[in-house]
Amino acid sequence: MFNSTINKLSQLTSELGYRAALLNHIRKLPAVEESDRVIVDTLKRDGVYVTTLEKLGLGSTSALLKASYNQLSRMTDAGNSHLTKRLPQIYTVTDLPEFSQWGREQKLVNIIENYIGLPVAFQGVHLRKDFPNEDQFGTLLWHKDSEDRRMLKMIIYLSDVEEKHGPFEYVPVSLTPLHSLNYYRIYYKLWQSGYLGITDEQLKEVIPQDKWKSCPGPAGTVIFTDPKVALHHGTLRTEERPALFFTYTANPPKRPELCTQYWDDTFAKPEPYQEPSSVTALR
Repeated sequence: MFNSTINKLSQLTSELGYRAALLNHIRKLPAVEESDRVIVDTLKRDGVYVTTLEKLGLGSTSALLKASYNQLSRMTDAGNSHLTKRLPQIYTVTDLPEFSQWGREQKLVNIIENYIGLPVAFQGVHLRKDFPNEDQFGTLLWHKDSEDRRMLKMIIYLSDVEEKHGPFEYVPVSLTPLHSLNYYRIYYKLWQSGYLGITDEQLKEVIPQDKWKSCPGPAGTVIFTDPKVALHHGTLRTEERPALFFTYTANPPKRPELCTQYWDDTFAKPEPYQEPSSVTALR
């Protein structure tokens, strides 16, 4: 009983400190262009904003794409075609300059800081292949992430994504506002699952399927999402989908122990790609 009370007081103190930090940082938020303000406002309303690399217009995009396709071509065969549950193949590419430089572009950081409301930590980036599966499990289940109170992920499609490739899908936050009946019904189902996720059939009991938002798109599609507030998943697919996942939190995040996967040795770390020299090419 005593330990429970201490824990609750600690959580309350932490939340009060977080709210105070948000208020203190309002006047320090960087200015953003009107078009970027739309991204921030849409994220606050629905938890997701979809655009393209071309529209973002970042100077380091060409280098990012070249490095991405080079690394994709060097990914080893996952050797999972015989499995009934095919986990995604993930490379941590945070330390490679083409990825880290793009992820730290000032325009992006300014957008994200305005959304999160606090100084931003760029946690890292995963290069990821998701494979065909017949049943929902893992990130194919509807779920929410837990690294921070408010966070942001950018998903960049590296190939055209149609329904057969399993596009990102979400429930707009405006359909499950804080303390609404739908909000509590979804959290109860997530609690029942041990916060592992819920199936399509379970979600249909709360939110009709025609209210779900799927995000297909051509290569270069960029999905800004707060995976902590927006219920989301990857849909079942019959063809693989390569993508980049950039992750940002407040600095520091609420749960830093969940952020180490974006830069430690949890997943494979590829070597930087080097163009073959003319001498090597002639051999």
